Amino acid sequence: MELYLFRHGIAENGSPDAERKLTDKGREKTALMARRAKHAGVEPCLILSSPYLRALQTAEVAAAEFGYQAPIVRIESLVPHGTPEAVWNDISDHRAEPSILLVGHEPLLSYLTAWLLAAPALRVEMKKSAMVRIDVESFRGSPHGILRWMMVPRLVE
Repeated sequence: MELYLFRHGIAENGSPDAERKLTDKGREKTALMARRAKHAGVEPCLILSSPYLRALQTAEVAAAEFGYQAPIVRIESLVPHGTPEAVWNDISDHRAEPSILLVGHEPLLSYLTAWLLAAPALRVEMKKSAMVRIDVESFRGSPHGILRWMMVPRLVE
């Protein structure tokens, strides 16, 4: 399974955390990253998103860029204070999907990246609108994923 971890774009300040919206610049960078990912062959069969507004908006922008027509599935495990194990349990429910885009927040996505790679001491910096591809071959026990690539907005602008 191909897993794509996508951090939400730049969001406004001043609202309660779960209600913060993407800024115009956040939407632009998110769309750019999704276009580049599509050009690199990314075609998610399923999009799972944090229920927080900025993540949902990021998922919607990405879905439009990918031509994704199915519903975006909201999962609580992708909130900022979620755990890699909870996300893994939710992903396991969709193990038949060949590719899943996960849209979420920091610090969870950095922890999840390290956990999926079976390298808990690994430090990963997920900038806003960054995307990571990790391939996972088995759902037995803890994952032992393979890092395929990471894209950050600064490299694709």
